[in-house]
Amino acid sequence: MSNIPETGRTRRVTIRLVVLQILVLSLLATLGGRLWYLQIRNAKEYTAKATGNHIREVVEPAVRGEILDASGRILAGNETRLVVSVSRTSLLQQKDGGKAVLGRLAEVLGMPAKDVQEKVRLCDAKTPQPCWNGSPYQPIPVTKEATTQQAMQIMERREDFPGITAQPTAVRRYTGAEGANMAQVLGYLSPVTDDEVSKTADKTGLDRYLPADQIGRAGLESVYDRDLRGTAGITKLEVDNLGRVIGNAGTVAPQTGNNLVTSIDARVQKVVEDNLAQAMSDARNTFDKVTNRNYEADSGAAVVMDVHTGRIIAMASAPTYDPNLWVGGISGKDYQSLTSKDSNFPLLNRAIQGQSAPGSTFKVVSTTAAVQAGYSLDGTYPCPKAMTIGGREFKNFESESFGSISLEKALEVSCDTVFYGLAYDQWMKDGGIKPKKDAADWFFRTAHEFGLGAKTGIDLPSEVPGRVPDRQWKQSFYDNNKDAWCAQAQKGGNSFSDQIAKENCVDGYQMRAGDAVNYAIGQGDTLVTPVQMARIYSALANGGTFYRPTIAKAVISPSGDLVREIAPHADAKFPGDQKLLSYIDQATAGVITSGTAAWKFNGWPQDKIALHAKTGTAEVEGKQTTSWLDTYSKDYAVVMTISQGGTGSGGSGDAIRRIYQALYGVDDKGNIDNGKALLPAPQADLPKFNPDGTAIIKPAAYTVDPAQGSVAQAPAPAAAPAFAPAPALTPVPALAPAAAPAPSDAAAAVAWDPSATFLDPAPPAGSPAPYTAVDTALEPTNRQGRGRA
Repeated sequence: MSNIPETGRTRRVTIRLVVLQILVLSLLATLGGRLWYLQIRNAKEYTAKATGNHIREVVEPAVRGEILDASGRILAGNETRLVVSVSRTSLLQQKDGGKAVLGRLAEVLGMPAKDVQEKVRLCDAKTPQPCWNGSPYQPIPVTKEATTQQAMQIMERREDFPGITAQPTAVRRYTGAEGANMAQVLGYLSPVTDDEVSKTADKTGLDRYLPADQIGRAGLESVYDRDLRGTAGITKLEVDNLGRVIGNAGTVAPQTGNNLVTSIDARVQKVVEDNLAQAMSDARNTFDKVTNRNYEADSGAAVVMDVHTGRIIAMASAPTYDPNLWVGGISGKDYQSLTSKDSNFPLLNRAIQGQSAPGSTFKVVSTTAAVQAGYSLDGTYPCPKAMTIGGREFKNFESESFGSISLEKALEVSCDTVFYGLAYDQWMKDGGIKPKKDAADWFFRTAHEFGLGAKTGIDLPSEVPGRVPDRQWKQSFYDNNKDAWCAQAQKGGNSFSDQIAKENCVDGYQMRAGDAVNYAIGQGDTLVTPVQMARIYSALANGGTFYRPTIAKAVISPSGDLVREIAPHADAKFPGDQKLLSYIDQATAGVITSGTAAWKFNGWPQDKIALHAKTGTAEVEGKQTTSWLDTYSKDYAVVMTISQGGTGSGGSGDAIRRIYQALYGVDDKGNIDNGKALLPAPQADLPKFNPDGTAIIKPAAYTVDPAQGSVAQAPAPAAAPAFAPAPALTPVPALAPAAAPAPSDAAAAVAWDPSATFLDPAPPAGSPAPYTAVDTALEPTNRQGRGRA
């Protein structure tokens, strides 16, 4: 009899079938559980994601807020242009992909059909410009320069131009109010990059960049971008799996950006720009007896600061450029002209990025340092025509000798040898070539207390800190450059730079006597910026308060209401006492009446409008001298510097005088007419606004001839802007194209606000300041030389 069951299955087969059944049931249970999780437990989450997959956003950029001067004049605004745009969604719905429509559009616009087709194609890794790198659902602008006739042809024949729109759009415009340029201060806009859009995709509001956004890339446009940009409008379109639009999922209207009121006075700005340009032109026509050629005057800067608040009234930088080159996308040719060495980098703002040795204008710092070190204000100090220090002769300017004189007289006549002697004496007290562990270093410490070697914190991007070449910097600089010096020394050359390299290879970390004495007169490796010096001389004028320089005064809503005021910020106090301040005040007044600047200020009404000044002529290896003139009145500090521009008073004296004449209404003979003064006192109040948000501007009744410094009556200009602002327009998308060396304990009183986002990251403490051909457009003195008045 057989033992096989009737089913024909053995026990082993049965077990296997049971296991298989259990496995299948487990898989079914797992699948069922997963379906429950997706469809019931997390149904809302995945429904939202699925919905998002068929929603596409069309962006309507907000009208950007305006940048105004202190009286409400529009410095950067918006003008209306006719923009012709193409909808790719509409083109793709046509049988020929829109080829015929684009051909007709090209004919109306007078453009080659190929150019129009290239502008509406999408960018990818293989597609060169021009192309569209924004959302494919966004209307793509073909031209922003359409005429009224072209726009009417398109809109009246809609059946021939499906998907084509022609509408007025707000486009950025830098107005040149009162003739002022202000390119480096205002900055410019450019489209966001794909990377910026991707990084902010999960954010909302102003934190999110949209493909059609234009954002500030320099100047005030950059620092206050969040205030000015506004909030873009978004239309959500429903699309099918082929990308075709099937409905509208909602629309959010754009919100116009806020306006920014600055402390700049456009009239004063124009005067400062013109006089800086005139001073540079005059220098180029002046013969330099040292180099036997005319001065090159290749770059320069000027700053006018309100001494009571630190607010900037005017800031000029040369060479400059037309900021409207960036509007609508800058051409490759124009960009090359702005960034090439031949153009001398006009994008740089020399007022905050131009670093150079300050020359004798630094002597107010050295005087303060000497008094803190214990030297008496009542004492006299030898001023021989030259001194021999460390086997090297250090001369006074033009080898003048004044005998034994006071510190006041030393400032007035700018005697170098007085400060050589003081610095050398202190260097010896600190241990000389073998410094004490606790060396006082009064001259370096005091410079840090004046805020040098650190950024001022001005509300402009990319400010540089300058340099205080103290012992920490010397060591750091040596560590970074030793190999290069030694390599140059091994070549055995006999040039001056070869000899310096040989010395530095051996002991470049040491603070030599020559370093100390050159530093005391603002030479050697010392670097400052014009805004740093304006801040120092403002503190001398106001009783000793170092204010943080600011340009913005307030943020105003489109309707004219105050959003927030940007108040002055005091950072530190003058390190000396009031007696020393008064002493320096008297000495700098003497510079105007009988010192190194007197020949430029003959006839000035000093008894009514007291001016104070310090001249400086910094010697630069391989170049002509840098002109510095730092001045102040009871209300303003006015500083000017010209690279390769001659002596301090010779290069900048006439220009500085003309600026003061315009400010106070002084004619060439010294007569004062307050009615003709541009700004006899700083403007503290904010401008008033009409109900529609436009500023109420008092018409000017005079003009200023910068070449002569005279004020003349002129017809009053219209108070309204010269172009039409466009707050109510709905625009289409635009084309997409370490801290300074650590200060001493005494310098720690300078408190910088870490919340200020415009303060750039700086190199680690003790490291040398960055030094490149671009960053230091006003070249520093890298070697020892004698300072001149």
